[in-house]
Amino acid sequence: SLRGYTSFERAQGRGSKTGEPHIGDHAWPTMNSAMYVIAPETRVPELLERLRALDEATPDQGLRAFVWAVEAMF
Repeated sequence: SLRGYTSFERAQGRGSKTGEPHIGDHAWPTMNSAMYVIAPETRVPELLERLRALDEATPDQGLRAFVWAVEAMF
């Protein structure tokens, strides 16, 4: 399991492929959520594959995953 993460429960946005905006107002009342996870580089392929499988199983959720290199941290 990956222990460290940060979760944003009320993120605004719109999907890159399909779906309606998630703004949290009277016109577009729903909201997104987002999560940052710091993972060892060796764990990234497995994590992406699991997230891809979850997205394929629940396409209406609009799950997206991105990878950035972390140059340094303490």
